[in-house]
Amino acid sequence: MSKLRVESFTLSIDGFAAGPEQSLENPLGLGGTALHGWAFPTRTFQTKVLGGEDGETGVDEDFAARGFDNIGAWILGRNMFGPVRGPWPDESWRGWWGENPVYHVPVFVLTHHPRPPLVMEGGTTFHFVTDGIHAALDQAREAAQGKDVRVGGGAATIQQYLWERLIDEMHIAISPVLLGRGERLFDGIDLPALGYRCIEQVASERAMHVVLRKCNNP
Repeated sequence: MSKLRVESFTLSIDGFAAGPEQSLENPLGLGGTALHGWAFPTRTFQTKVLGGEDGETGVDEDFAARGFDNIGAWILGRNMFGPVRGPWPDESWRGWWGENPVYHVPVFVLTHHPRPPLVMEGGTTFHFVTDGIHAALDQAREAAQGKDVRVGGGAATIQQYLWERLIDEMHIAISPVLLGRGERLFDGIDLPALGYRCIEQVASERAMHVVLRKCNNP
């Protein structure tokens, strides 16, 4: 069976995945952009996200690149798709990424409010799932056709899948940034009790990369 993976999810030293006061102008919250200083220069970010021709190689690039390896579908929380809250007022919001998003595979967005699928350029189609995390995972696995499924976030979405022990592997990048406030990832979650173990840690100049894996028996 395909794996459910979290990749390139960045935390501050004090455990925050995003800063406070998230908005259209600050989608990662105040100070949140600084978390991803390790990723911005990488070849993967420069070419896949920004459409450039090259970028840095090395440890950070190795982890950024693996986040797209063998991924056949994504799952996102509604906040990761956009800032609109409550029922969709219309279909004008089409995501943060323009008409050709970085995914290039089916993306399943968790929401309480139905919306028709949104077909974008490059092979990305956003499907809006209203019946929970298990339904989204079932649909994503079917769409992935044997490849892995990546949970893109945000923190609340990852927490839901962690509580159910559905995530097989997580790459967390710990950035040398202090946010003080914001959205925490691991509050109230006992990772060892859920069966997760650290299997790899690699430091670069800009981050500490940690890989957690679910063991068969917690």
